Order: sequence, then C-alpha cells, then structure tokens
Amino acid sequence: MFTGIIATTGSIARIQVVNGDWRLTVRSDALDLTGVQLGDSIAVSGVCLTAVQLGEHSFSADVSRETLAVTTLQHWREGDLVNLELALQPQSRLGGHIVSGHVDGIGELVSRTPDARSERLTFRVPTGIARYIAQKGSVCLDGVSLTVNAVNGNEFGVNIIPHTAERTTMHLFKPGRKVNVEVDVIARYLERLLSGSVADDDMARSAAIATGEGARNTAVASSEGVRNLLARAGFIK
Repeated sequence: MFTGIIATTGSIARIQVVNGDWRLTVRSDALDLTGVQLGDSIAVSGVCLTAVQLGEHSFSADVSRETLAVTTLQHWREGDLVNLELALQPQSRLGGHIVSGHVDGIGELVSRTPDARSERLTFRVPTGIARYIAQKGSVCLDGVSLTVNAVNGNEFGVNIIPHTAERTTMHLFKPGRKVNVEVDVIARYLERLLSGSVADDDMARSAAIATGEGARNTAVASSEGVRNLLARAGFIK
C-alpha cells in the first residue's frame, strides 16, 4: 500500500525484453533503499512493482504483459523520469490517501492553465472509470495523490501547487500526456457493496412475488436495504 505522496523521482536506466515481457531497472540517487528487501513493493509512477534486484541506487522489477497493456509503462523509454514511492510502513504518516498501485486505466491531460502560483490541470479518463471520480474526492495520477476540484462527464480538474510540480514528474506534463489513473479504493468497495445489495434485493423481490406480498412492499424494502447498507458502512447516519 502507498499514500500517493511522492518521495522523489528517478529515471529508467534499462529496459530488457525477457520472453515477451520486461525487466525494468530504475535508478535514483535520492531514493533511500537502505531498508528495502527483495520482494518489497515500490510504486513507479503509480504502478506497484516488486523489487527483484537491488543496487546501491537502483532496483529492478519484472513487468508482466498485463501491466504493460493497462498502464502507460508500455510507452516508457530509457531515460524517462518517473515518480517513486516506497511501500507504506505501519508508522508512516498517511499524508495523501490509500493507494494500492493497481492502475484502473489511462487518462490524458486535456489542458493546463495558471491559477496564481498553482496550476489547474484537466484530465480525460475512459467512461468506465469516470463514475468513480467525484468532486472533492481523491484520485491518483502517475502515483500522485490529488484532490478532484471539478467533474464534467469523463473530464475532471485538479490543482497542482509549485511543490508538487517540482517534486514530481508533473512539471513535464503537456496536453496530450498519458497518465496512470487509480481511483479511490473506497469508491470501488462501495460499488461492490451496492451491487451485492442489488442481488439481495432481487432475491427478496422474487420471494415476495412468489408469496404474494406485492411489488410495493419489496420496493420499500429495497430502498431501506440500501440505506441500511450505507449506514453500516459508515457513509450515512
């Protein structure tokens, strides 16, 4: 697990094609790898990778064909700058939000405009993941935890302060740039909870019809069931 607070940046030192997939070597003089062990997770521009080789200022990770297919990693080249974050420790501060490093899709930067000392960036994402992005919610872009300012269909806007731009790869972003997008995991679990309740409601509705209780009673029960589910999950009181 990660927080979306980037520790530093690094560069792609080497890309090896091995039996159809990749072995990626990342170098960073600023990333402290002292406590990292083989098998530990490291987020590379939002993609959770497993360290299989460690050097003094570098690490290597194997990249599956699935990861290449669903992330921007397929476009990376040697020398490219990437965001880096080590896995969350029990004593770590949760400064951003809970990030898994499991990319949901690829987004694209639509526009970038100044706003006093910060900048407003608008991104477009596939319709399939747009529904998980909410105003004032959290989203992870290339490993960076950000707050969503506004949502318009499958586009949303975020603000980038100078510190974030300087400490991450975001100072390089121009319209057309592809980014890894991970939506807030809470939205994923909420959808799963609600889809489970729908299945339960369908069963209850069928039983009610079979016993002659009528559609009106089952509709009321369905609505109450969703409210109770949200309440148990802590989303409403």
